[in-house]
Amino acid sequence: MISEERAVELVESFLARELPTWPWEGPPPTPDIYHVEERTVGWLVFWRSAEQARARDMRGSFVGGHYLVDRHDGSIHYVPTVWWEDEGWEDQYLLQTRGIRPPDPLAATVRALVHSAGVVAAMSHLRKQAPRLSLQEAKAYVMTVQDGAEPPEELARLTRKEPEWPPRPIETLTGPVQ
Repeated sequence: MISEERAVELVESFLARELPTWPWEGPPPTPDIYHVEERTVGWLVFWRSAEQARARDMRGSFVGGHYLVDRHDGSIHYVPTVWWEDEGWEDQYLLQTRGIRPPDPLAATVRALVHSAGVVAAMSHLRKQAPRLSLQEAKAYVMTVQDGAEPPEELARLTRKEPEWPPRPIETLTGPVQ
C-alpha cells in the first residue's frame, strides 16, 4: 500500500524528471504540491508552480495540474475528468487500468426480486429501470443474476445511463513502483 507521503514523493520525483523535458519559454517552473486527496483507488496529488504559489496576483497562465497515484502499485496516471468532479472516473480507472468492472447496481435488486416475487416480477422491474433492454435481454439478465453471477457487460451496459459525453481516456504516465 502506498502512503500519502510516498504518493507525494512519487509525484515530486516524476515532476523533477518530466518538467525539464516540456517546452518552456525560459526555465521550467519549480513544482509545489498544494493539495492531496485520498480516494478509493489512490491519492490525487495537485500541484502548481512554486512561483504561482508565492504570487498574490493569480492573473496570468496557470501552471499545474493533478495526478493519481495508485494506492496498490504506485503507478501515476493523469485523469482528465477529475476537474469536472465526475464521480464515474474511479470506475473508469478500475476498468481501464485493471480490467475491474464495477458491479451492476441493479443486479442485487433483481436477484432479490427473483427469490421473493419471481422471475416475471424481476423482469418487469428490470425493464422499468432499464428500458433499453429488450424482452429477451431482460430474461437473459435475470437468468444470469438469479444465482449470484454478474450480468455480462453487453447487458449491464444497457442498464446504465448513457454518458452525455464519452469519457476522456486516462493516461498512464509511469508504471508500478519497483
